[in-house]
Formats: sequence, C-alpha cells, structure tokens
Amino acid sequence: MRLQDIRRTTIGLAARPNVWDVAALILVIGAMVLIVYGGQQTVAPLSELERAPVSLDPANLPLYALRTTLRMLLAMVCSTVFTFVYAAIAAKSRRAELVMIPLLDILQSVPILGFLTFTVVFFMNLFPDQVLGAELASVFAIFTSQAWNMTFSMYQSIRNVPKDLEEATQSFHLSGWQRFWHLDVPFAMPGLIWNAMMSMSGGWFFVVASEAITVGTTTVTLPGIGSYVALAIQQQDLSAILYALLAMLLVIIAYDQLLFRPIVAWADKFRFEQTASGEAPASWMLDLFRRTRALRALTLPFAALNRAISNLRIPLPKLPPAAPGKDQTSRLVDTVWIALILAGTAYAAWLTYRYLSASLGMSDVLVVIRDGLITLLRVAILISLATLIWVPVGVWIGLRPKLAERIQPLAQFLAAFPANLAFPVFVVAIVSFKLNPDIWLSPLMILGTQWYILFNVIAGASAFPTDLREAAGSFHLRGWRWWIKVILPGIFPYYVTGAITASGGSWNASIVAEVASWGDTHLKATGLGAYIASATEAGDFPRVVLGIATMCILVTLFNRLIWRPLYAFGERRLRLG
Repeated sequence: MRLQDIRRTTIGLAARPNVWDVAALILVIGAMVLIVYGGQQTVAPLSELERAPVSLDPANLPLYALRTTLRMLLAMVCSTVFTFVYAAIAAKSRRAELVMIPLLDILQSVPILGFLTFTVVFFMNLFPDQVLGAELASVFAIFTSQAWNMTFSMYQSIRNVPKDLEEATQSFHLSGWQRFWHLDVPFAMPGLIWNAMMSMSGGWFFVVASEAITVGTTTVTLPGIGSYVALAIQQQDLSAILYALLAMLLVIIAYDQLLFRPIVAWADKFRFEQTASGEAPASWMLDLFRRTRALRALTLPFAALNRAISNLRIPLPKLPPAAPGKDQTSRLVDTVWIALILAGTAYAAWLTYRYLSASLGMSDVLVVIRDGLITLLRVAILISLATLIWVPVGVWIGLRPKLAERIQPLAQFLAAFPANLAFPVFVVAIVSFKLNPDIWLSPLMILGTQWYILFNVIAGASAFPTDLREAAGSFHLRGWRWWIKVILPGIFPYYVTGAITASGGSWNASIVAEVASWGDTHLKATGLGAYIASATEAGDFPRVVLGIATMCILVTLFNRLIWRPLYAFGERRLRLG
C-alpha cells in the first residue's frame, strides 16, 4: 500500500466517531437547544412581561435559571473581550495607563444602581416595546459586576511577566501581537480564570438588582432567579427562598463542571514552572472531549485559524520602562498629555457642579461626605478582617490542587450568595434583639466581596512556581520565615488585585447592605450606600449623581493612597524572574 493511502486510512480512522463522540454530541446539542430556547424569549414584546408576571411556583425555576444563566454568560463574554482590550492597552502604554487605570478605579466604584439609573432608559429606548431592551440593560448591569476585577487581574499579570520570559520573546524576534498571545495571555490565564469564576459569582450577588429593576417611575421585572428572590423577599416566603437557593446551587455546580473546571484543567499548562508540578487539576468534561475523534477532527480548522491569527506579525507597542522618557520631546508630550487629562477632569467637575448646584446646597454635600466617611470606615475594617481570615485559607487551598478542585464549587456558591437572601436572618435578629443596624448590617457588605481576596490568593498560590517551593524547602524555611520570605511575596500582587476589587465591590454592595427589608420591616444604616439607594428609589437624580460622585472620589483616593503604592511595591520588588 502506498504511503499516501496509509495516510488517508490513518486520518479516516482518527476521524471515525466513537462512544465519546456520542456523549459529547448530546451535551453540545443540549446546550445549543437551551441557548436557542432562552434566546427566543428575548425577542418577545414587552407586554409579554405583564401578561406572564414572575411567579413563586417552583415549577418555573428551571426556566428562570436558564434565563439568568444566559444573561450571565453573555455578560461574561463581553467582560472577557473588554478585559483583553482594556488591560492590554493600559499595560502597554504608559500614557494610556494614566487615564485608564484611574478610570477603572472609578468604574468599579460606581454602584450597579448608578449604572441602572442611566442605562435602563437608554436600552429601553433603543428597543422600544421589546423585551430585548430590558434584557440588554440587565446584561449590562451584570457586566458591570464582572468586568473590573478581570481587567485588574490581567493588567497585573501583564505588568508582572518575568523578565527572563520577556528576554526570550525578544530573542525569538516575536512581534507585539505574537508576544501578547504567546506570552502575556498564557501568563495571565491562571489568575484570569479564577477571577472569571469570581466574576460569575459576583453576577449572582447583584442579580436581584439587575432583574428586578426599579428606577423612579420605571419598573421592569425580567423572569429570572433574581426577580424570583425579590418577589420572595417582598412576600416573606421562606420556602421560595430555599427553592431559589437550591436552584442557584444546581446551576453553579453545572457551570462549574461543564465550564470552569475544564478551563482550570486546560489552563494548568500555562503555569510558570521550571520543574514539573506535583499534581495537575483534572476534569471529566475535558477528558471526555479529548477522547472524542469526530468532534476533535471538526475543531482542527478552528485550531489552525487560531494559530494563524496568533502568529500574525502585527507590531504593537512594547511595555515601557519604569522611568519616564529621557529625551526632551517625550517629556514635552507627557506634560501636554497630563495637562489635557487635568483639563478634561476639571471640565467634567464643572459640569457636575453646575448640574448639582441648581437643586442642592452645601448642607447636602456635608451630609453625603459624612455618610461616605462612615461607609469608608466600614469598608476598611471589613477588608482588614477578610484579609486576616482568607489569605491563610487561600494559600492552604491554592498549594493543594486536589483540594482546590473540591473547594471550587463551594467557594463559587458562597461567593454567589446574594446579600438579599440573608435579609431574613439579619432583619429578624436585629429587630428581635434590638441591635444597632449601623453595626450589624455591615457584614452584609463583605458577604459577597470577601471572596475576591480568597479567589485571587488561591490563584496566586496555584501559580506559585514549584521550583521556588522546593528551594524554600532546601533552605529549611518554616513557620513565619516561610510566610514572610516565600509565600507572601509570591502572592502579593494577586492579593493586592483581590483587595482592590474587594474594596470596590464592598462599596458597591453597600447599596444593598445598608438598606435591608423583609416584608414590611425596613432597616436602614447610616452610610453612602443607603443614601444612594434611597435617592434612586425616589428618582432623585441630583442626589444620585452627588452620591455616586462622592463614592467615586473616595474610592479613587483610597486606591491612590493605599492600594496603588502597594501595587507598585509588589511590581518593583516582588516580581518573579
């Protein structure tokens, strides 16, 4: 038999379907059917929402779970695209970084109700009398709860690529485009995946506000688990809340097994190692698709296209040195650029002042500053406590891949637990024991955001090179010396990323946490979150703008004075390689 015939026979046998193809095909077709079915609901007229309102009948939960999951997955796709573009530009261009990173601080500090206040009307007018407009407003709201920590994670990773790997890309004469896809993205992948899991869970945390939307006189209730929970809280139906929790748990287990665990196992090959790692994460889903024949053969053209695109020699700007430009022209351009930034900031501040001064006075400003400082104190205390608890736990989990596999779904469920579901316990306890809401509503702020610290520390410990651990063992570093000399410097950039996003998320969560309701019982703590929530409910746009502006200023100052110096220290002194 000729060599060509043998080759054709081998290819034919390799592409012949096997039993794994059948199982994988069933999963793929099932996912496509669910996506199409859920997508069809978004093109219905808006009157359909009034004709079939949200019901607490548990039989509706599978459909509600599907609708919510599709919104979150679409928001995740948008967040991933945004992350790749925004983080790369901010990390590669020093002048762009001057604008984009402070802007990212502001965006993550804008509460989800602040986005909804201005985006609901826009999307509803974009698709009048259609459910699609409300769906896009909901997806955008979920996007704002997912994108920022993913972007911070990738930015941090690109800025901390080991120098020896950078020198290797220069030796191979890779273009900027090739370096991005062959070095920056793989190096950022472990941390990005854990932050994507946190973002998916963060979407659950704000799903009530994104599906049961009330802005002034505009009220839109989309079918979903979030609106189901909102109705259950309103009607004080504990059994419905338990059903919602069960549905959330099942959905989280499903996308953990079908999406995130395969990605974590696949991305293990991107770990920065100079020796073989001890244990590799596993996924039955990934193993299933790796054992298929026909489906893998069908993906070959896409793999070839991916290789062709990633190998394009497109020049991109390189990461600039730490020092400013040496020549006079570069300093002049920097000066002009900073002047333009300051001028733009001053103009935006002037427009805000003109808008607010028309209806608000100095007494309103003093009130919102007082409320902002109270919320700032809460955030600082809660982040400190979360750090003391979750950094050791995250290191312990991250250094044990098998344990991380078991903990992963539980951590995602706890991170996804909406603060609203804890309202019955907190409201009843505060009223029964006559507790101070200003103190005992505070834990609700950190309920969902503390997991940013845990997930990022797990990502840092998981990506910690095995050869450095072996070197620490060779030098007999134990106890506090091991923590101070080895692991804390290794995970420090990841921790700072998690702390920044946890801090911003806590400010965001204050909108929900400082105003708690259970049926006709309403509790309110003094703070900026309660101020914005009350103004949003009343449709008082000047006070909404004042509250959001104050929150953005406080968060930006907090990040600039505390987190950014720590971040620069980690990048300068604790960088691998």
